[in-house]
Amino acid sequence: MHEFFLQFNQQIIATSVLEWVAVILAIGYLLLAIKESIWCWPAAFFSTGIYIYLFFDANLYMQSFLNFYYLIMAIYGFQQWTYKQKTENQKPIILWSTKQHLSLVFITCLLIFLTSYVLEKYTNQDFALLDSFTTWFAIIATYMLTQKVLENWLYWIVINMVSIYIYISKDFALTAVLFFSYIILALIGWKTWKKHYEQQNAHSS
Repeated sequence: MHEFFLQFNQQIIATSVLEWVAVILAIGYLLLAIKESIWCWPAAFFSTGIYIYLFFDANLYMQSFLNFYYLIMAIYGFQQWTYKQKTENQKPIILWSTKQHLSLVFITCLLIFLTSYVLEKYTNQDFALLDSFTTWFAIIATYMLTQKVLENWLYWIVINMVSIYIYISKDFALTAVLFFSYIILALIGWKTWKKHYEQQNAHSS
């Protein structure tokens, strides 16, 4: 255990300036998302732009691809939330049915196994299965966030747990700490959005 923490501390010390900037912006993104602030999307845009380079350089191609997707979704999310602010007071929080979630999980699992097989066979990708898992489910969860689907926070809790293992294994110690904080913030996000959802429904009824 002592050796683990010693190695972890060395990874933190060796963290690049780029990773520090990406982490700070990523924390800002999530805090602003919890508050339903539209400025979460610019923070996400610049953070993910940095991570595209960092993960590609570390042979985590699915993570790099995922962050490119985040980049596009940051633009889409900003546009979605801006449009709603112009036409309404605020984009409402919604729920998805159990059937919708089960269908998404089934299709996503098929994509995970297909992607991991191709990556293991044709590339030098590390952690092909786990990386595919976090990538595909994060794609779904990010879209859910742009649409303000309440359950997106529950998806992120699981995604972040798996991500922590990948990042520690690839010496992204500071990013692993970031994703641990993401788990806590996702729980806060779930509680905050759930409260807003109940208040929203109470006002409309």
